[in-house]
Amino acid sequence: MQGRARPTRLTPTPRTAMTPITAMATPRRVLIVEDDAHIAELMRMHLHDEGYAIVRAADGHAGLRLLEEGGWDALVLDLMLPGVDGLEICRRARAMTRYTPIIITSARSSEVHRILGLELGADDYLTKPFSVLELVARVKALLRRTDALARNARLDSGRLESADLSIDPLEREVRVNGRVIELTPREFDLLYFFARHPGKVFSRMDLLNHVWGYQHDGYEHTVNTHINRLRVKVEADPAAPRRILTVWGLGYKFSPVPTAETGQ
Repeated sequence: MQGRARPTRLTPTPRTAMTPITAMATPRRVLIVEDDAHIAELMRMHLHDEGYAIVRAADGHAGLRLLEEGGWDALVLDLMLPGVDGLEICRRARAMTRYTPIIITSARSSEVHRILGLELGADDYLTKPFSVLELVARVKALLRRTDALARNARLDSGRLESADLSIDPLEREVRVNGRVIELTPREFDLLYFFARHPGKVFSRMDLLNHVWGYQHDGYEHTVNTHINRLRVKVEADPAAPRRILTVWGLGYKFSPVPTAETGQ
């Protein structure tokens, strides 16, 4: 009798009852790359409760192989992994055509590691130990933002033209003087956001909120880095930008008609 009853107690009936399957006909696929089995299982269990389809890789090599198979809606990525480390996986992910939202989880709590992870293209960074419920909330928020960007791209499917700059939101293609400019997904999002709001001044925190999706206190430096990289790619002279302008003491703005930046 006991042998028959034990499997029944192990069946996760309460979690299955809580899972909002009807709200997610095709489950969103989340890849967890985490070598700590206990942490990975906690994340898997809570994300599964929300209706996500979870696959876990226990080391960097397996995680990279799964990532390259494609089709992931989000990636939860530990930094300190056996084999390929998390930063390299993040770098490889951002070199891929499809944009996958990335949340880095790490015991490395220094500002240097957080900034490095964000600058390599991570969308968020959680320091261990963290609340698994907070992780779930952030995954949901990132996916909402990704869906909103996709909807906006469909609504604003027309190509944006500004002097010699052309932006195609559907193809995610940027041209300057007819030449295709290679941008990272985050650089494209930043430029596209600027171009949709010509002449409006945005602080670094505004840009973090609108483009990155979170107000990462203390991470304003990553905005500077991305703007500097954008200027190298879309300005004739990055040292004297005429398109992405600094408004001293306030932030940045996009000039629809390239003009010399003053006060440099």
